[in-house]
Amino acid sequence: MAKSFAELGLSESTLRALQDVGYESPSPIQEQAIPSLLAGGDVIGQAQTGTGKTAAFGLPIMQYVDASEQSVQALVLTPTRELCIQVTQALRTYGAHTGIDVVAVFGGAPIRTQQAQLRAGGHVVVGTVGRVLDLISRHSLMLTSCRFVVLDEADEMLDLGFLEDVEKILSLTPSSRQTALFSATMPPPIRQLADRYMYEPEVVQVEAATLTIDTVAQFQLPVETKHKAEMLVEVLRAEKPDQAIVFVRTKVRCDQLYRTLRDRGMNVRALHGDMSQGSRDGVMLAFKGGRVPILVATDVAARGLDISTVTHVINYDVPTSPDTYVHRIGRTGRVGRTGRAITFVEDRQKRELEAIERHIGTSVAKWEKGVEATPTPVKERPRRHSKPKISRRDDDEPYVKLVLGGGRASGLQVADIVGAVTSSAGLDGEAVRDVMVLDRFSFLSVPAGEADKVIESVDGKPVKGHSMSLERVPVQ
Repeated sequence: MAKSFAELGLSESTLRALQDVGYESPSPIQEQAIPSLLAGGDVIGQAQTGTGKTAAFGLPIMQYVDASEQSVQALVLTPTRELCIQVTQALRTYGAHTGIDVVAVFGGAPIRTQQAQLRAGGHVVVGTVGRVLDLISRHSLMLTSCRFVVLDEADEMLDLGFLEDVEKILSLTPSSRQTALFSATMPPPIRQLADRYMYEPEVVQVEAATLTIDTVAQFQLPVETKHKAEMLVEVLRAEKPDQAIVFVRTKVRCDQLYRTLRDRGMNVRALHGDMSQGSRDGVMLAFKGGRVPILVATDVAARGLDISTVTHVINYDVPTSPDTYVHRIGRTGRVGRTGRAITFVEDRQKRELEAIERHIGTSVAKWEKGVEATPTPVKERPRRHSKPKISRRDDDEPYVKLVLGGGRASGLQVADIVGAVTSSAGLDGEAVRDVMVLDRFSFLSVPAGEADKVIESVDGKPVKGHSMSLERVPVQ
């Protein structure tokens, strides 16, 4: 087994960049995927967020690209703009000593700026599927010299209905390209895509069951409501985090706490769903770039954050569910480092903490200033994913489109919507088609004969804690 990045065949400049960011030893996905990619082979990596997959494909890309050649040599496709920004930031870090230009292209930002960046250079392009296609159609993005293509979070692309567009993009790249595909799950459409567009890929698997948060020391801190903000200031000053995410339940609390910490002279930013997308992108880039040490965030807004340098997670508000707790504290203790998680507990929240302790199978120690604690192993539950939307029903059966009042801003994912319809209306998951989750609402299609039953069953029911409205999309 490789014990260092040097043993994986990485170059001196890449190893220097890894030293700069403090990466010490490769994670399992990196150890298995990097040698194969450096050898020029295609790779399928089955791994979830937090396993270090960005470095698994990012480090070989940085070694593979020739900075003296002015053309797009590598393309990374991502399902969301948040992931696009995250991957771009990571690749720029890995290529810090190479002179390689990494350009991010995604919707919601001025296309002319991105066109100008591509004209100015761009050895590596990281982009969302829609914007990449748009730039190709405008002849601003040429893929004739693209020798390396990565599909990141392919199952998310499937869930969002992007697979056909992904195939269009792949068909425009050279057939001699090297392809890497990363996905948390491997539903049939993803396997079929791999069969069509990859050459004898090596399959690298990091099982969800082996993912544990055993590098996080966990603490609880009993507090009175009126003293919480003061106690947070005290904890931050005592802990001196390199980078900390402070989780709160509401957008209002997020803004209040940001102002309190800022007024105490702390370098802090806020991140929540009511901010403009441009503001959120700016905050994420500043935090990922290490320019901001403290981030106050709501769960939904922090979804796109996956940063290896976070040393502390502070649950200012006890999470509403044990799963959310595990997800939150998993933001620290990444890539072979240890992290610390501190949860503030008011009297009325003791039961919620007890539920968390039952869920993780251990008690959480009391926080005391200056006291170290050994990390507490916690089994991380695999991320939920919906089945691929392939129906085995009669293809001639008419379908109707429904609109659901709720989307990403409410924390909804495709799996939540399919789950709500199947459990409430008794449909099988394969009968729910074309699920598309947008910011404030979502679309889905169901068999016409069962539409009324679905609306009646789901309308007004709570999904992820929000009462959802469901109705037919008016026919134009």
